[in-house]
Amino acid sequence: MTFRTHTLGWLTAAAASLLLSASLLSVPVSAQEGAHEQPTPARQSWTFAGPFGKFDRAQLQRGFQVYKEVCSNCHSLSIPFRTLAQPGGPEYSEAQIKALAASYKVKDGPNEAGEMFERAGRPSDNFPWAFANEQAAAAALGKSPPEMNLLAKARKYERGFPLFLIDPFIQYQELGPDYIYALLNGYSKADDPNYNDYYPGHKIAMGAPLSDGVVTYTDGSPQTLQQYAKDVASFLYWAAEPSMEARKKMGFRVMVFLIIFAGLLYFTKKKVWADVHGDAVTTH
Repeated sequence: MTFRTHTLGWLTAAAASLLLSASLLSVPVSAQEGAHEQPTPARQSWTFAGPFGKFDRAQLQRGFQVYKEVCSNCHSLSIPFRTLAQPGGPEYSEAQIKALAASYKVKDGPNEAGEMFERAGRPSDNFPWAFANEQAAAAALGKSPPEMNLLAKARKYERGFPLFLIDPFIQYQELGPDYIYALLNGYSKADDPNYNDYYPGHKIAMGAPLSDGVVTYTDGSPQTLQQYAKDVASFLYWAAEPSMEARKKMGFRVMVFLIIFAGLLYFTKKKVWADVHGDAVTTH
């Protein structure tokens, strides 16, 4: 009796599964299109990819220009001005950093009278935000925009099987820049400025921030949306990890050391155990 009951239950479950599959297959095409998932960002070619990758200095400077002229109107970037001069980054000169910092007004204080005041920026200051606080930004824009200095590390997406198994071996770590590039190029509906192919749910609070010709380059680089998106994505990746090049150099040195150390251990072991085996043979 128990066997028949189990068999009947199994057959009932199988029949329900078949009916469910049939009902899913019979969904109209229009309904399937309305429930489509967001596409996966295409993998881009980056100069900083791989174990020996390096940042393109000119690209970082162009990316900073895009941030300064466009993105900084809404987004904050909590890094000091002087970071732009350190090795492995845009590598502006000290004079350029001082002039850049002085072009901003920074709130400081209190002074001797107990009041806050404004002064010219210094290289040690962080980039000032266009808004006093998150509440002021939300009131002006409808939603407070995310901080940008860690954006390229925070924004990721699922690569799916089997790519997520392969990524550790090819050291693929550029998910963030790929996503930012795709997002900036993902405004595909002229009649809906907040529709984005790559944003979860396809509705983003930010309208398309970039378009051809919005930023003027002086080095002859193309002044196109695609170029702007790639430059600012590279800059944001550097802002998220300004010591990347130093980390990769140290990692390479450590790997060389470990390989040499392993070799020395192997030959030492052979030498030590060769003497032990030789004494054993002589004894016998």
